[in-house]
Amino acid sequence: MINSSYRVSRTAYRALFFLALYAVLRTPYPAFAQPLSSTALIHDAKQYDGKVVDYEGEVIGEIMVRGEYAWMNVYDGDNALGIWLPKDLIRGVLYAGSYKSRGDTVAVTGIFHENCLEHGGDLDIHAQAVRIISPGRVATERINFAKVNQAAILGVLCLLMLILALFKRK
Repeated sequence: MINSSYRVSRTAYRALFFLALYAVLRTPYPAFAQPLSSTALIHDAKQYDGKVVDYEGEVIGEIMVRGEYAWMNVYDGDNALGIWLPKDLIRGVLYAGSYKSRGDTVAVTGIFHENCLEHGGDLDIHAQAVRIISPGRVATERINFAKVNQAAILGVLCLLMLILALFKRK
């Protein structure tokens, strides 16, 4: 009788242990695939060629509309990749990164091409979906007054040296 209760107890502990392990290891939110970096796509282009990939970064430069499609460049902090997409997918993109603005951060899902025959052999992604992760904004330029002061002091010093050189000549 003691042995049988010991087995039940041991089985109960095992069940509780695995139940606790399951509770700790399970993810409370659905897991999404991590986007690939531009470096991974460039270096392992053959591996991803023709496959659906996720890529995210800041929209930079001009968005170039070509008929029913458009080109946009997306920069992930290391490199920029060209994205070819239907024109209706860019409707939500308001800002493209430049000196005057910070571009919208987007997540792109599409087919990766190592040598796209449609676009002259370029490496690109033909987007199937574009999602805005964070909106862009107008960049406000701040004047660095420390640099302005340094430039003014150097300018005055150069002017004084020029005047001294002229007096020395005479």
